[in-house]
Amino acid sequence: MVQELVIAIVAAVAACALYTAAAAKVVKQYERGVVLRLGRLRNDVRGPGFTMVLPGVERLRKVNMQIVTMPVPAQDGITRDNVTVRVDAVIYFKVVDAASAVIQVEDYRFAVSQMAQTSLRSIIGKSDLDDLLSNREKLNQGLELMIDSPAVGWGVQIDRVEIKDVSLPETMKRSMARQAEADRERRARVINADAELQASKKLAEAAKEMSSQPAALQLRLLQTVVAVAAEKNSTLVLPFPVELLRFLERAQQPVQQQQLGQRPVPQEPAQQQAAEPPQAVRAQQSTQQLHAQAPRPAPRPRPGPARRPAPAPSQQTAAAPAPMPAPPAAAPVRPSRPSAKPLAKH
Repeated sequence: MVQELVIAIVAAVAACALYTAAAAKVVKQYERGVVLRLGRLRNDVRGPGFTMVLPGVERLRKVNMQIVTMPVPAQDGITRDNVTVRVDAVIYFKVVDAASAVIQVEDYRFAVSQMAQTSLRSIIGKSDLDDLLSNREKLNQGLELMIDSPAVGWGVQIDRVEIKDVSLPETMKRSMARQAEADRERRARVINADAELQASKKLAEAAKEMSSQPAALQLRLLQTVVAVAAEKNSTLVLPFPVELLRFLERAQQPVQQQQLGQRPVPQEPAQQQAAEPPQAVRAQQSTQQLHAQAPRPAPRPRPGPARRPAPAPSQQTAAAPAPMPAPPAAAPVRPSRPSAKPLAKH
């Protein structure tokens, strides 16, 4: 009798231990427990800590309240300006109502993922390529509103949506590169044209200043020649006008006259000939006449083959008179300078 009583007590204690083990639940700090009693939702949501449920009658579902980071798969779409792109994003959300997340939707994670993909496709079709590349903040806000509208009824709050990357076709990348290159070239040409305009104004002012002093232009020319000749890798041909020498000579005359007194101006060769004394002119003319009247030596006979003697002329044939020697040709008159030597040598 006593033995049977002890066995019953031990069985009851074991049953109570098993029941307590099955009914005891622990809810973590970042979780909330939703209790369903015989399939019906209990109004109270179990907080973090130790809690008890009736095994076989109540069922406890734990809901994570942390912020979930979910990548959105890359979506292919056509923008409003007919450009094919591939866009992927990332979404941050959290559960704010555990009961609605359990009751209103079967799997809130899958639902949020599908809604994010659909909204991303819609945003791609409504936006231009330039907006996708440069105005992403505005697109992120629009995408967040599109996903958050149905997610509020599920007890889910969308914290943030970010577009990660926009992939373009290779042909579009090359076109954009050419566009950027053309834009850079246009700006470079505008800058060069502006520089040429400013340089032309400065050169006009410099030419105006140099026009008052012609020597400044010649000095500038000589400076340019020195700068070019410093490289020593090319041949420089510089035409140097005689008028420049005359100009410099005339410019130096007043200075020399002031420093050394009044000196006669050097005359040109033509003026020197015109200013020669008449005696030298007569001497030169007489020398030219003597050269013209001097007889030229007769040419020496050249040796040749022996000839047969001519037959004697008949008596009836009169002897022809001998031809007169031709006067000697006048020697060409060569201008010579008047010499101090006597004229007997001619």
